[in-house]
Amino acid sequence: MIRTLLDRPLFQWLFQFGALASRGMTLGVRGVALDARGRVCLVRHTYVAGWHLPGGGVEIGENAVDAMVRELREEAEIVVEEADTMRLHGFFRSTAATGRDHIVVYVVPAFTLLGPKLPDREIAQCDFFALDALPEGTTRATRERLGEIAHGRSPAAAW
Repeated sequence: MIRTLLDRPLFQWLFQFGALASRGMTLGVRGVALDARGRVCLVRHTYVAGWHLPGGGVEIGENAVDAMVRELREEAEIVVEEADTMRLHGFFRSTAATGRDHIVVYVVPAFTLLGPKLPDREIAQCDFFALDALPEGTTRATRERLGEIAHGRSPAAAW
């Protein structure tokens, strides 16, 4: 019995379940970076399936704009030219797990691409795609956000 409890996968599962059940609200950011050809930057993570908008969690003491700038640099080698040019698209309640996660989506109109993002521990792949030719595996929420932006629709309430 003790060996089963100390089994790494079971122990990790219990720890993650406990952390998820006891944590407070979280805030994350996602960025819609459209290049001069109208293509959007998407990333594929090493730890979750599908293609996503670049982004991540807002750290303690960090505001959402600064988190967006940081996450675009870390995940996609994108440097935002002027953070005040980013446009807030929407504030979403996540439909995942506890429902206590919230996501802020920004449209990023002006940026510099430092070079191709090489795979690392977090990002398996990063590329730009035409809005009408998104890769297989692009998540539903990503497609919905891009549709809202491309067609000038109001953002949905839930991610």
